[in-house]
Amino acid sequence: MSNCTVESTTVETSDGVKLHTRLFKPKEDEIRNNLVIVLVHPYSILGGCQALLRGIAARLAEKGYRAVTFDMRGAGRSNGRASLTGFAEIKDVFAVCRWVSDHLTSDRILLVGSSAGAPIAGSAVDEIEEVVGYVSLGYPFGMTASILFGRHHKAILRSQKPKLFVMGTRDGFTSVKQLKNKLSSAAERVELHLIEGAGHFQMEGPAYDTQMANLILTFIASL
Repeated sequence: MSNCTVESTTVETSDGVKLHTRLFKPKEDEIRNNLVIVLVHPYSILGGCQALLRGIAARLAEKGYRAVTFDMRGAGRSNGRASLTGFAEIKDVFAVCRWVSDHLTSDRILLVGSSAGAPIAGSAVDEIEEVVGYVSLGYPFGMTASILFGRHHKAILRSQKPKLFVMGTRDGFTSVKQLKNKLSSAAERVELHLIEGAGHFQMEGPAYDTQMANLILTFIASL
């Protein structure tokens, strides 16, 4: 992370939860534009936290984009209590995006959700005016995962905003067929990128950070 700096702050939600948040910044003269990338981490109850997205955020910052990670309620150094279905965490996404808009003077936000963070972020996309696009890394569309997160699906599938879904072909929660079936009903522009041979948790690992960042950067260039 020699080409970027990291700043920590606390963001408070509408219901009083304090979220530990990190801003990954390029050098001032290397900031590309006003777009800020907000990354939403995997399922808190299974140990998900913002540290899992540090590598992606750092690579995005090294390429000239400000990137924000945060611990959702009940994860890492944030207080509050994690929810089973991720609906309380939508308030966390709202709060961080509001902070980005107010403190980074940005009116363009790309929401990126990893694993369970993807349905949570997806539910926030159309509720935040500044969000101009959405990237899912391993959205859990499968039958078992849908018991917890199924009520989130409709929000992102009906959104008119540009969407990119990235998944490994060996994802244990969602098959390629299930993913394609879901995306066949998605509104407006939707893109799919499959990573051959990658499993769900494998794709979350640091070995894929550069590839994930590059896919996000390519998507940004198309917005």
